[in-house]
Amino acid sequence: MFGDLMGMMGKIKETQAKVEETKKRLDHVLIDEKSTDGLLKVTLTANRTIKSITIDDTLLQDKEMLEDYLLNVLNNAISKATNVNEAELGAVAKAGLPNIPGMNL
Repeated sequence: MFGDLMGMMGKIKETQAKVEETKKRLDHVLIDEKSTDGLLKVTLTANRTIKSITIDDTLLQDKEMLEDYLLNVLNNAISKATNVNEAELGAVAKAGLPNIPGMNL
Protein backbone atom coordinates (compact mmCIF):
# COMPACT_ATOMS: atom_id res chain seq x y z
CA MET A 1 0.00 0.00 0.00
CA PHE A 2 2.69 2.51 0.98
CA GLY A 3 4.80 1.46 -1.98
CA ASP A 4 1.94 2.36 -4.31
CA LEU A 5 1.52 5.68 -2.55
CA MET A 6 5.24 6.44 -2.76
CA GLY A 7 5.26 5.49 -6.43
CA MET A 8 2.29 7.76 -7.07
CA MET A 9 3.96 10.65 -5.27
CA GLY A 10 7.11 10.14 -7.32
CA LYS A 11 5.07 10.14 -10.52
CA ILE A 12 3.31 13.35 -9.46
CA LYS A 13 6.65 15.07 -8.74
CA GLU A 14 7.97 13.92 -12.11
CA THR A 15 4.85 15.29 -13.81
CA GLN A 16 5.23 18.62 -12.01
CA ALA A 17 8.80 18.89 -13.33
CA LYS A 18 7.62 18.13 -16.88
CA VAL A 19 4.88 20.76 -16.58
CA GLU A 20 7.48 23.35 -15.51
CA GLU A 21 9.73 22.37 -18.44
CA THR A 22 6.77 22.73 -20.80
CA LYS A 23 5.95 26.19 -19.40
CA LYS A 24 9.53 27.29 -20.07
CA ARG A 25 9.37 25.87 -23.60
CA LEU A 26 6.11 27.71 -24.26
CA ASP A 27 7.96 30.98 -23.64
CA HIS A 28 9.63 30.31 -27.01
CA VAL A 29 6.52 29.28 -28.95
CA LEU A 30 5.39 32.39 -30.82
CA ILE A 31 1.84 33.13 -31.93
CA ASP A 32 1.40 35.70 -34.72
CA GLU A 33 -1.95 37.37 -35.28
CA LYS A 34 -2.79 40.19 -37.65
CA SER A 35 -5.83 42.13 -38.72
CA THR A 36 -7.55 40.97 -41.88
CA ASP A 37 -6.14 43.94 -43.79
CA GLY A 38 -2.65 43.48 -42.31
CA LEU A 39 -2.50 46.95 -40.75
CA LEU A 40 -1.85 45.59 -37.24
CA LYS A 41 0.27 42.61 -36.25
CA VAL A 42 0.83 41.18 -32.77
CA THR A 43 3.28 38.48 -31.68
CA LEU A 44 3.05 36.83 -28.29
CA THR A 45 4.28 33.66 -26.63
CA ALA A 46 2.11 30.65 -25.89
CA ASN A 47 2.39 31.81 -22.27
CA ARG A 48 0.59 34.99 -23.37
CA THR A 49 3.48 37.44 -23.09
CA ILE A 50 3.33 40.13 -25.78
CA LYS A 51 6.59 40.23 -27.74
CA SER A 52 5.81 42.79 -30.42
CA ILE A 53 3.12 44.99 -31.91
CA THR A 54 3.46 46.41 -35.41
CA ILE A 55 1.10 49.24 -36.38
CA ASP A 56 0.74 50.63 -39.88
CA ASP A 57 0.97 54.43 -39.97
CA THR A 58 -2.55 54.75 -41.35
CA LEU A 59 -3.97 53.48 -38.05
CA LEU A 60 -2.19 56.26 -36.16
CA GLN A 61 -4.56 58.81 -37.68
CA ASP A 62 -7.66 57.46 -35.92
CA LYS A 63 -7.39 56.69 -32.21
CA GLU A 64 -10.72 54.86 -31.95
CA MET A 65 -10.00 52.69 -34.96
CA LEU A 66 -6.55 51.81 -33.56
CA GLU A 67 -8.12 50.87 -30.21
CA ASP A 68 -10.65 48.64 -31.99
CA TYR A 69 -7.90 46.97 -34.00
CA LEU A 70 -5.82 46.39 -30.87
CA LEU A 71 -8.71 44.87 -28.95
CA ASN A 72 -9.67 42.56 -31.79
CA VAL A 73 -6.19 41.38 -32.73
CA LEU A 74 -4.96 41.03 -29.14
CA ASN A 75 -8.05 39.06 -28.10
CA ASN A 76 -7.64 36.72 -31.09
CA ALA A 77 -3.94 36.23 -30.35
CA ILE A 78 -4.56 35.59 -26.64
CA SER A 79 -7.25 33.06 -27.51
CA LYS A 80 -4.89 31.18 -29.85
CA ALA A 81 -2.07 31.28 -27.30
CA THR A 82 -4.40 30.01 -24.57
CA ASN A 83 -5.47 27.09 -26.77
CA VAL A 84 -1.84 26.12 -27.44
CA ASN A 85 -0.92 26.56 -23.76
CA GLU A 86 -3.81 24.49 -22.44
CA ALA A 87 -3.31 21.73 -25.01
CA GLU A 88 0.41 21.41 -24.28
CA LEU A 89 0.15 21.56 -20.50
CA GLY A 90 -2.93 19.33 -20.46
CA ALA A 91 -1.18 16.65 -22.51
CA VAL A 92 1.85 16.65 -20.20
CA ALA A 93 -0.27 16.54 -17.06
CA LYS A 94 -2.59 13.83 -18.35
CA ALA A 95 0.26 11.62 -19.55
CA GLY A 96 2.08 11.88 -16.24
CA LEU A 97 -0.70 11.42 -13.71
CA PRO A 98 -1.26 8.03 -12.18
CA ASN A 99 -4.55 6.24 -12.85
CA ILE A 100 -6.63 7.14 -9.81
CA PRO A 101 -10.07 5.54 -9.70
CA GLY A 102 -12.86 8.08 -9.95
CA MET A 103 -10.68 10.76 -11.60
CA ASN A 104 -11.63 11.02 -15.24
CA LEU A 105 -9.07 13.21 -17.01
